[in-house]
Amino acid sequence: MAVTVRAGTPVAEVEAVLNGEGQTLAFEPPQFGGQATVGGMVAAGLSGPRRPWVGAVRDFVLGCRLITGHGKHLRFGGEVMKNVAGYDVSRLMAGSLGCLGLLTEVSLKVLPKPRSGCTLRLEMDVSTALDRFAEWGQQPLPITAACHDGEALMLRLEGGEGSVKAARESLGGEEVSAEFWTALREFQLDFFADPAPLWRLSMANDSRPDMPAGAQLVDWGGAQRWLKSSADSGEIRRAAAAAGGHASCFTPGACDSPLHPLPAALMRHHRQLKAQLDPQGIFNPGRMYAGL
Repeated sequence: MAVTVRAGTPVAEVEAVLNGEGQTLAFEPPQFGGQATVGGMVAAGLSGPRRPWVGAVRDFVLGCRLITGHGKHLRFGGEVMKNVAGYDVSRLMAGSLGCLGLLTEVSLKVLPKPRSGCTLRLEMDVSTALDRFAEWGQQPLPITAACHDGEALMLRLEGGEGSVKAARESLGGEEVSAEFWTALREFQLDFFADPAPLWRLSMANDSRPDMPAGAQLVDWGGAQRWLKSSADSGEIRRAAAAAGGHASCFTPGACDSPLHPLPAALMRHHRQLKAQLDPQGIFNPGRMYAGL
């Protein structure tokens, strides 16, 4: 139920070993052609299509070893689930973009691979799909991924053979290849080939934001949206904030700051944490926010 690996280990290598044991990293981290490492996976905090149903990277981090800005090699958390205690510093590493220290080892929770699964394609527009997501969320359906690619709703069912078969018959639609989810996770869909800047929008899954012109891909049952747009960064962030969410830019140099600006109180906490672990400002200065 757990695995401990060095931070430089390729994610693809870990997945291959786990697959041989009938296990998996359930949050589906991207492998980026085999180049992604476990340390980079945790630091970037990227999770795949299954994230709303099983949790994010940080929910699977049990412990880590970290070189701090003081030059100390410290261990946080544990190597098995029952040993996680004290300040949960190890989970702070998830999504920290390497700004708090250098990861050398990570312990992660793993889960059994689903026994059965299928991917359905249902013809409907985005508005109808959002209504269906809200409806299906109240039902015991074995859904583990839901994405609207701009043309149709893609839905993944996973679990026991009986429950998957029953849901398949109830929902209808056309059964298609599960490779769609790999392409989505790896940023390989045609949508991502658009040369316009790529934005990641996080918001409530029933939000219907009035976004600037651009192509959208709705993932995570509506909670995560990918936007390809050349609109002004302030306009995009204001639209995301009006919907109760935030926007991050994934295209280097496309805007002044890749992450959504923080309120003063939150920025103060970020600075205090940075000062404790990296007082000299050695690790990725300015990567998250200017002056941090």
